[in-house]
Amino acid sequence: MKKKIILAGILLSIFLLACPAFAQAAESTQEAAVPIWLCIPFAGLLLCIAIMPLVKGQWWESHQPLAVAFWILAMIIPFAIYYGAGQTVETVLECTVNDYLTFIILLFGLFCVSGNITMEGDFAGSPRVNVGLLALGTILASCIGTTGASMLMVRPVLKMNSWRKRKAHIMVFFIFLVSNMGGILTPIGDPPLLMGFMRGVPFFWSLRLFPVLIFNMVILLFIFYHVDKRMYRKDIAEGRKPDISKPGTRFSIDGLHNLIFLVMIVGAVILSGVLPGMKAFQDSAGNVLGVHIFGEVSLSFPSLIEIIIILVAAFLSFKTTSKDIRTRNHFTWGAIQEVAVLFIGIFITMQPALMLLQQVGPNLGLNQPYQLFWATGALSSFLDNTPTYLVFLTTAGTLGFTSGIATSLGTVPVHLLSAISCGAVFMGANTYIGNAPNFMVKSISDENGVNMPSFFGYMLWSVGILIPVFLLDTLIFFL
Repeated sequence: MKKKIILAGILLSIFLLACPAFAQAAESTQEAAVPIWLCIPFAGLLLCIAIMPLVKGQWWESHQPLAVAFWILAMIIPFAIYYGAGQTVETVLECTVNDYLTFIILLFGLFCVSGNITMEGDFAGSPRVNVGLLALGTILASCIGTTGASMLMVRPVLKMNSWRKRKAHIMVFFIFLVSNMGGILTPIGDPPLLMGFMRGVPFFWSLRLFPVLIFNMVILLFIFYHVDKRMYRKDIAEGRKPDISKPGTRFSIDGLHNLIFLVMIVGAVILSGVLPGMKAFQDSAGNVLGVHIFGEVSLSFPSLIEIIIILVAAFLSFKTTSKDIRTRNHFTWGAIQEVAVLFIGIFITMQPALMLLQQVGPNLGLNQPYQLFWATGALSSFLDNTPTYLVFLTTAGTLGFTSGIATSLGTVPVHLLSAISCGAVFMGANTYIGNAPNFMVKSISDENGVNMPSFFGYMLWSVGILIPVFLLDTLIFFL
């Protein structure tokens, strides 16, 4: 019965999310509209990610690639029948080469480099220490990205709380803050803001969102402290205690030289946003130069440079770091393998949904900050937040405003750009698939013995805690 209730809840959530956009699409894009039924494989894959670990856990762990391949074929075959083989190949290659490849290479590089850095000491995972770690990781996320901060901080947080039984909530709040909200201050922080920077939004513009971040941090850390204190006391009452036998406090970081490689990766991400605007990387028509692959699909030289730098950084990190550090970090390839398999399916099967969103976006009548905050956020919870951000940024740029931030897509008022940015970055925390680091943190936590919530179990946390916070954001900042 419980499983049926969970299934119904997930179906209802996706239905409520999708129906308004689909209904509007049917009315406003009658000509060459994307068929709604092409989105079924994407919904099916999401349901598999949500349901299968609950009902067929062992089967799912062993057969994830087969399940993902099934849903990919379930999208590609009818897509090819409807649009033709040529457009299907271009669509799949475009998302695989220009979206998924750079996405997974960045994750891989950060995963490798962070796995070669270990923090050890006598700090025990108390509520105060955990609040400090989450606050540090949140601020760090805008400097090295949400993925970089997540990969760097997740293992120290797990180590310091390894003595505790009740710790899943720690990683849930870790995802809320470090893996998502912390990326709001700079284009390095989260890919949507990098895309905005590439289209003319000033690099330091997003620092003006600092009050929104601090407001959310204070509320969430306050809630977390009281939840963690309650769980901490239960662990202590059951006789669980950290090792405090040694006098004094010891803290050390091994593999510190890997920070150089982390800076290389961050630099590669920045270059990928800067180089396309340089004349040396453009043809006479202003198009970015690259390696032609098929049709109109090409891998741009800036992206290729980014990939090479990241792979070199990962290689040098492994060559210059002792295997003992990875052993102490309990480093395995399981987490990155799981993310690579699941997200190739997500990236490919969500293409019809993104095409539909691009068609219907300009016709939704969204012109108020609160509308764009919730529309961008709701779709970013399930779709890739970068194209969702671009759709609504383009929508705002076509509204005809004459004052605000001048972008290549048009002039966007500051209050609308703030709402779109916060919606895309913040609400990626609503689900495990809302942002790349979310699932990575879950996988690493699972590997380290943390009993993480299921897909829908996590959504219960996000709906119960984050949605009220976002409602306060709306009342204070976006009305």
